[in-house]
Amino acid sequence: MSRHILSVAAVFDGVMLRQNQAVVIDGETIAAILPESEAPAGPRTRLQEGTLSPGFVDLQVNGGAGLMVDGATNVATLQSICEAHLRLGSAGILPTLITDTPDTTAGVIAAGLAAARERIPGFLGLHLEGPHLDLRRKGAHDPALIRPMTDADLELYCDSARNLPALMLTIAPESVTPEQISTLAEAGVIVSLGHSDCSFEVAKAAIAAGARCFTHLFNAMSPLGNREPGMVGAALESGVCAGLIADGIHVHPSVMRFAVAARPKGLFLVSDCMAFAGSDLTEITLNNRAIHRRDGRLSLTDGTLAGADLTLPQAVKVMIERVGLSPVDALTMATSIPAGLIGAGNSHGHLRVGCEANLVHLDADWRLASVWHRGELLPENRTVTEATI
Repeated sequence: MSRHILSVAAVFDGVMLRQNQAVVIDGETIAAILPESEAPAGPRTRLQEGTLSPGFVDLQVNGGAGLMVDGATNVATLQSICEAHLRLGSAGILPTLITDTPDTTAGVIAAGLAAARERIPGFLGLHLEGPHLDLRRKGAHDPALIRPMTDADLELYCDSARNLPALMLTIAPESVTPEQISTLAEAGVIVSLGHSDCSFEVAKAAIAAGARCFTHLFNAMSPLGNREPGMVGAALESGVCAGLIADGIHVHPSVMRFAVAARPKGLFLVSDCMAFAGSDLTEITLNNRAIHRRDGRLSLTDGTLAGADLTLPQAVKVMIERVGLSPVDALTMATSIPAGLIGAGNSHGHLRVGCEANLVHLDADWRLASVWHRGELLPENRTVTEATI
């Protein structure tokens, strides 16, 4: 049907929560958002109790549907990963390459450029997490592939940023120069700081040079100390954004509560998910090392955390129920804040008249109930009751 009405107890529009609302969808776009009492007659879906929100935006997605972003990645890979995350509630993602070889990096960028030309649904650009990191904070990244940034790397990233919808690059200040950060920022690269053991002053200098973000706050970075605030201290004091893996494993809920109090408007949620997302896999291989999935935790054989077994709807639920955030604040962290950071706020992260109807319905317990993409209810999520008025 070309015109359809969704009636729901609450609508989050990317900024505020409205009660007893109706969202009018015309074809693939949102035609109106208005009180239920003012909704026009027509085909209507009455949703169960819960909240309708913009589709989420995930800026750190290493894989999904059994596939990783890696040396074998092509347009079809990116499309499959984006499709998997659409069904998991994320209307837009940055497929993320973990530290790898120069050839693999160039190949993934080429696939990303092709995906952008083909307008793959859900593809908002790329995130390169490495290889220019600090060995002291390598996490699950292969130490043999970590290296300083070269002039050839710099040229590749700058050229790519001009042709991709967005390019995020996680670097450690130890592996780059302030001049390189400035050049990247001027070319449009979203420079994110992470996997670093640098001092507070070095991190602040990188921000002054043009860095705009921190990658998975608290994890794989120098901690907050009473005499040396470290990278964590720089992230909490600065005015730039920071991603947060809210699975309750990577960061304790009490620490997340502290972080939100320090930065009430600057944090956003990331899944940091691997190929396990949207699949029943229990083990994968990354750079010839096994990653195990057990009890909601992903780890290397030695126990090192290796990404997260997480989706953004699950992260929102953790932020509301375990951290104590308001629904508005938690949903903002999964929608308008990440969309704004990468310059996608006009198309993602908000419910606005004229925008594509990419929506998620969370039930009263903040579990993902339904997903709409371009106005169509995805069949795997058909948990609503329908009535025609």
